[in-house]
Amino acid sequence: MKIVVQKYGGSSVADVARIRKVAERVVARHRQGDAVVVVVSAMGRTTDELLATAKQVSADPPRRELDMLLTCGERISMAVLSMALQELGVPAVSFTGSQSGIITTNEHSQARILEVRPSRVREELEKGRVVVVAGFQGVSRDREITTLGRGGSDTTAVALAAALGAEACEIYSDVDGVYSADPRVVPEASRLDTLSLDEMQALASAGAKVLNAQAVEFARERELPIDARHAHGEGQGTRVLLAPSGDGRRVKSITAETQVALIELGDVAGHLPALLDFLDGLRVRARKVSVEAARALVVIPLQDVHGISTLRAGLRSRFGDAVRLREDVGTVSAVGAGLDADFTPYREALACAAAIPAAVHASWMTALQLTLVVDLDQVKPLTRALHLALIPSLPGISVAPQAADAQQEASGARAVAERR
Repeated sequence: MKIVVQKYGGSSVADVARIRKVAERVVARHRQGDAVVVVVSAMGRTTDELLATAKQVSADPPRRELDMLLTCGERISMAVLSMALQELGVPAVSFTGSQSGIITTNEHSQARILEVRPSRVREELEKGRVVVVAGFQGVSRDREITTLGRGGSDTTAVALAAALGAEACEIYSDVDGVYSADPRVVPEASRLDTLSLDEMQALASAGAKVLNAQAVEFARERELPIDARHAHGEGQGTRVLLAPSGDGRRVKSITAETQVALIELGDVAGHLPALLDFLDGLRVRARKVSVEAARALVVIPLQDVHGISTLRAGLRSRFGDAVRLREDVGTVSAVGAGLDADFTPYREALACAAAIPAAVHASWMTALQLTLVVDLDQVKPLTRALHLALIPSLPGISVAPQAADAQQEASGARAVAERR
């Protein structure tokens, strides 16, 4: 029995019409003889709407109750899709995360999958049914309902694919794969045929929305390929593999994130351990901690902050003038293998920022990722400039007219970098 695990994101199941289209795609795959498991996100903006409802009651909702509320969105999607499949004559059954055997840690809103016990899923597949699973959720060993964080449906799909022995996990969204940049920001961005799991994880952790970072980490640990495809179109999309063949590009993609904040700490010796302890207490992860002689910079994702007013007040009461919280910044990152082989990408990135000009508040480089922290209004210009400076066009890829100004900026930036 060949098992196929497919995941459909919120925009793919945004309304009944789109759910019917997804059902037709699933039916076609089922009739090819494959055993199909479908993982679904909440319909459209349901999660945002449920979160907004909670925020009307509490500025910082209790995370346990928030998990109970937010899991409703995926349950709606799974039930409606199962109904649509049965209406098309295909036997189907829907399961919640807990019914599917998704066992997680006990951390509400940011749980991690510990193991998968998909016995009920296997039983239904053996009966010839399509199994529709609510993504983003599981159950802890303390029998608490938990959620896996933003994009957690990807993690559900990958974990199930690994546990069921699927050949690959297919992730369907409103884009036809992974691009060298967001095409809405960089019109000349090109789709990548293949990408390594390491590169994809670096992209996801830097803000790319195509795949969830924890899902890619899970796939990498189990050497499970991921196919990123368009939910309602044809084409091969992008295959994410353990070790794909290269295309000659040192930098594969440029991505940006605007939902971050920068904490500037002026008294490292006196306050840094306390600051990190404070963030741990709020379950806020650090994207990066940079420590100089007398100053520390901590970049945090705002998606972890369930009550921004609580964060602001806590920083002010505990650290006073020693800490400054900046919410007017974003990050722009270049991702590719071997970025730290020399300083050429770093020099060119800094030159691009200087040519715009964009003030760089912090920066760092690893073997896979180069990131600059800049003002929010400079995120898009810098994304375009870095793409043109660091990613050479492949044959057949032309520069869109609206990118001409950025092309000129990037060319100037290259000349500055060469002189440095």
